[in-house]
Amino acid sequence: MSHDAPGPGPSEPFEPNADELVASNERFAARFADADLAVRPGRQLAVVACMDARLDVSAVLGLQNGEAHILRNAGGVITDDVIRSLCLSQRMLGTKEIVLVHHTDCGLQSVNEGEFRRQLEIDTGVTPSWTVESFDDPYEDVRQSIRRLRMTPFLLHKEFIEGFVYEVETGKIVEVDAGSM
Repeated sequence: MSHDAPGPGPSEPFEPNADELVASNERFAARFADADLAVRPGRQLAVVACMDARLDVSAVLGLQNGEAHILRNAGGVITDDVIRSLCLSQRMLGTKEIVLVHHTDCGLQSVNEGEFRRQLEIDTGVTPSWTVESFDDPYEDVRQSIRRLRMTPFLLHKEFIEGFVYEVETGKIVEVDAGSM
């Protein structure tokens, strides 16, 4: 399993991206047509997905701008901050459905939680207050995420929670059977 990033290697000089991003935004703003979108997601949908650069959530799920809240973090893990965002999404902005998208060949599958935390403490002198949430099986990790969402008292709508694993090798999503948890 390789998680090597494309582009310059560690010994090659890094070129910052901000100037190119600003230029791209100028082109985007010149043809901007979404000023009339509502603040509430049109599909009443929130998606929680991994931050992996190979996963273009909107393209994979066929979503258009304004249709869903898309929350991303390492592994698509249901953390306190994700629950906070979903709580606001539901209670203030009307979402009623949650879709989880984890994926195959995730970088978190190769992280040893204990070693990583120890190395951070060695490097910084501080033990992080958060956990890495590494895992072996993305399908089981989706099931765990669904359980966490169903257990939290802060969400209003738990009847429409679905989980999927995106196959980075094929571009397909595979529904995860959450069972009767």
